[in-house]
Amino acid sequence: MEIAPKTPVTSRNGSAKPASLTGNRIHILVIRLSAMGDVAMTVPVISALVEQHPHIKVTVLTRAFFSPLFSQLKNVTVYEADVKGQHKGVFGLWKLYKKLKGLNIDMVADLHNVLRSNVLKAYFNLGSIPFIQVDKGRVEKKALTSLNHKVFEPLKTTHQRYADVFGKLGIPIDLENAGPLPKRAITPSTMELVKGKEQKWIGIAPFAAFDGKMYPLDLMEKVVTALNATDHYKILFFGGGEKEKGLLNKWADKFRNSTNLVGKLTFKEEVALISQLKLMLAMDSGNAHLAALFGIPTITLWGVTHPYAGFYPFKQDPQNALLADREQFPLIPTSVYGNKYPPGYENVMRSIAPEDVLSKIEEILNSKILP
Repeated sequence: MEIAPKTPVTSRNGSAKPASLTGNRIHILVIRLSAMGDVAMTVPVISALVEQHPHIKVTVLTRAFFSPLFSQLKNVTVYEADVKGQHKGVFGLWKLYKKLKGLNIDMVADLHNVLRSNVLKAYFNLGSIPFIQVDKGRVEKKALTSLNHKVFEPLKTTHQRYADVFGKLGIPIDLENAGPLPKRAITPSTMELVKGKEQKWIGIAPFAAFDGKMYPLDLMEKVVTALNATDHYKILFFGGGEKEKGLLNKWADKFRNSTNLVGKLTFKEEVALISQLKLMLAMDSGNAHLAALFGIPTITLWGVTHPYAGFYPFKQDPQNALLADREQFPLIPTSVYGNKYPPGYENVMRSIAPEDVLSKIEEILNSKILP
């Protein structure tokens, strides 16, 4: 028989005192509404939470689209946030709060800390429910990306920032012992689409939200050309909208050992396929974080952003990050998201040679690609 939830005692600063987590079912609401990479980074933290504290129940408030990320976590359910529909605006969020309140939430971990979650915080405070928000480290990130007074040093990882929220709720999480998610089964329809079963599957996600962190497509095409020529690899293209889909279709027509997956899989199917890759090549973007969830070796290419900002894929080898040349471009990182950079920094990623990318792939897969 499940014991009724026990509301933890809170301290004066709003943090929950360490709860006795034996014998009582604690129900935590976790808030992270977007975007894909940020939501993906919550997964290893929540996975570690429920593994290390198996009597904790978690409800994740996020977009329905992201549900497959959490589908195989024990004691975790997703509550859909329809922020553009029924949960839009202050009154919509009040309606959402009333629904969430009915779930008997004991405490809230806000891993987003934006206007919408701040409104929810005000509502939850009416019921004296502990509500801890992530410290995004805005001051440190501003110093790291400053063009005039840069403080170039590694910041706390986003994963650790998320874990710290639970620590403040009295529930410590040890990320050092957190492992990858188990691989997922691929549907027959996906297998038919991919084919090339005897080849090693390499995922390539060549796009990013901003040009400042996207590898030049002419250079990426050289990487694809070399991989295709070996006939040892099945190259799977991920990501992008309609415009990008057209380009990837051209690549798929040109390179016999490649398949464009954009628009052909559900997100659930895509996540399952990523879990079975031998390697992922991506930008500082969501697909890198998806691959890292499953412990897939992930090579990331970095332009005007930098791993020091704390967004490096979970437990990936630091040597798998190929960085733009800071001797040539000393102001890197110029922004956290890749949307800001000074004149002359438009082509920083051209300082990463295709041969360097291929050499790293050779190293990881222990196979010969370069002549």
